[in-house]
Parts: sequence; structure tokens; C-alpha cells
Amino acid sequence: MIKAILIGSGARGAGAYAPYALTHSDELKFVAVAEPIEERRLSFKKAHNIEDDKVFKDYKELFNHKIEADCVFVCTQDQDHFEPVMLALEKGYHVLCEKPMSGSLAECEAMVKASLKYNKTLAVCHVLRYTPFFLKVKSLIEEGALGRVISINLTENVAFCHYAHSFVRGSWRNSKLSNPMILAKSCHDMDMLQYLAASKCESLSSFGSLTYFKAENAPKGAPLYCLEGCPEEKACPFYAPHLYLEKSRLTEREFRTIVSTEKDDDKFREILKTSPYGRCVFHCDNDVVDNQVVSMKFENGITANFAMEACTGKWGRTLAIMGSRGQLIADTDEKTITLYDFLSDTKQAIKVEEETSGHMGGDLAIVEDFVRVLSSKGQYKAKTTAKESLESHIMALAAEDARVTGEVVKLADFTKRL
Repeated sequence: MIKAILIGSGARGAGAYAPYALTHSDELKFVAVAEPIEERRLSFKKAHNIEDDKVFKDYKELFNHKIEADCVFVCTQDQDHFEPVMLALEKGYHVLCEKPMSGSLAECEAMVKASLKYNKTLAVCHVLRYTPFFLKVKSLIEEGALGRVISINLTENVAFCHYAHSFVRGSWRNSKLSNPMILAKSCHDMDMLQYLAASKCESLSSFGSLTYFKAENAPKGAPLYCLEGCPEEKACPFYAPHLYLEKSRLTEREFRTIVSTEKDDDKFREILKTSPYGRCVFHCDNDVVDNQVVSMKFENGITANFAMEACTGKWGRTLAIMGSRGQLIADTDEKTITLYDFLSDTKQAIKVEEETSGHMGGDLAIVEDFVRVLSSKGQYKAKTTAKESLESHIMALAAEDARVTGEVVKLADFTKRL
């Protein structure tokens, strides 16, 4: 039985990773929690039957107590990962850290070095590696179904409603409060590209901007908050009451509960009048890009193109891998992989099984992998390492540097410069 501590019982910590302990109670048990928001803190305490003296508002207070546990799950906001991760490692705990590790390359490197110094496992939640979907894509490459991989195209379809919720109105809207979009959202994709290419990135270039979600594009007469009488409420796809009070993909995916757990629609409407999530999308303090492209060259000669798109109807990722003997086209939203064979000039459709947990099954699968690593006392090797995660962070930070400067960035030079 692995005993765990949770720091940050929000949507990712309490909603994505901790449920593994409820369905696999013989493998994982949460024995302590630190969470500043009382409602979340008490809810997690009740769900996991945590003792009163092991419930804390602040993780620093938690670490002042000698809590018997094997590991710590760090699921705080992006800018607040470094200190609790370092404290946990110093105190002798293994760590599962939500991505991204940090917006600072120096801090990312320090985390990896600390895990080696204290001989503790540090796992970073690049959950796409753990999904049946991408594991199938990887196996097809390794089986030689495509021959030699020549190039890869990957698009992250953020979806208009998700972008408005998380990256215009929400916690990841501003790079100073969180991180640049390419790191906060798309370090998943940088990690996936290096995983599929089976190589380190050598150099890259990038372009992108905040094009649409800014004040100059606001409809005439649009107020600061949607419920202050917007003249375009029936024509705006981002109108907050529509996204949170009517049936939409945000309500289906329980994004409404991130705004408030209030179930009464009338009371919820009142909350939207002053909540950040009720603001006009053209009158927020957001600055992260709504479109970005990155072109990459890997050390083994593979080239790749990545696009992050906010204005999409689709949700998820679309992928194309071009090889010397075949081509693969994949769509995570449709759960389909199509394999084209050049020799027979035929195509094969592969349907990947539906997964019930978040990120196509990756959220719970990474917890399973982490628990297995700790339970085996080093006999079982994790599917990925913090060192590999560090490489994807370098890629994302270099891409942002390339976007801002307009220069082609060589990653070796970039890391030396920082």
C-alpha cells in the first residue's frame, strides 16, 4: 500500500489523479492534504477519510509535521510547483508533479537534480504517453508499419469553448500569472513529438499571436461582464450564460463546477455577474496566444510541425505521420487511426477503445504507473522520466523564445544562454 499526500485539491489533483485511490484502495491511500480553499479541502478530507490533524491550508505547515507517507502529489497552480516539489524531495518523499514543472528552466533542472540527489522518483504528468491511443501510434511506428519516419504534423485543437474558459477567463489566461500557452497547454505536445520521433529536438522556429480575444475586437457596446446587458448575447458563441447554464460541451465536461459548485441555475447566474468566468472575452486581462505554430528538426533528421489552435470546433488532437512505407492519420476526438500502406496501396482503419478517465485514460494510467514504480522498489521502470520531461520543457521555452524573437533557435545554444 502506497501512502500519499496531496498538495492542491483542485480539478487536477482531486478530480483527475486522486480518484485512483478510491477505485484501487488496496494500492493507494491519501493520508494528508494541503489546500487553501476550504470547500475543496473539506471535500477531499471527506472523500478520502483523512484524519483531522492531517488536513492543512498551507503545504508549508504540512511539511512541518512528520507525516508518514511514501509520496506527494503536487497539483498546485503552474507557478507554484517548484517549492513544494523541492521540499517534498528534501523531506524524503517521491513526487508526482502536474505539468508544467515550472516556467523557469533553472527550476526545472533543479527539480531533476534534486530527485537524483535524494534518490527519489520524480514523475511529471505528461499523461498523453500513457493513453492507449498514443501507445498504439507508437507501437505502429516501432513495428515498422510506416517504414522510416520522415516527418510528423500534430495539431492541438483546444476548442473555442475550452480556450475561452481556461485561457481567456481562467487561471491560464495570462503568462505572468501562469506561463506562455506553448508551455502551459502544449508542453504535452512537445513531449509527444519527442516521444514519437524518438529523438531530441535540435532546432526550431515559431510564429503566433493573440489575434482575436482582445478589446479592439469587442462588439460595439459590449460590457465588461456578459450579464450587464450585452447587445450581442444571442450572436456571441462565448456568451458566458450560454456556456455554463445551457447544455454545452463545457457543462458536459463539468467545467461549470470549476466556476462554482452551486447547482441552482438562478444562484449560479448571480455568481457569473461578478465571477472572472462571467467576463466578456474581449475585456479580460489575458495575453496568451490564440494561435501558434512551431517547426522542428530532430537530431535523427525527422522534421515536425505543430499547431496550437484556439478557434476550433474539434476538441483534442489530430496527427499525421509520414513514413517511407506508409502514412498514419489519427484523430483523438474520433478515436480513430487510419494506416495507409504504400506497397499494397490500401488503408486500414483502427478504432481505439473508449477510455472513461480524463485525457483519454492517461490521468489514471500515469497514477497506476507511478504507484507500480514505488511498489516495486525500483524493479519496474516508469514509461517516462523527469529527464525526458525536462527536454519537452526546453522545447516549449525555446519555442516561445523563437516566437518572440522571430529567430531560429538551436536548443543547445538556448540552454547555454539561459
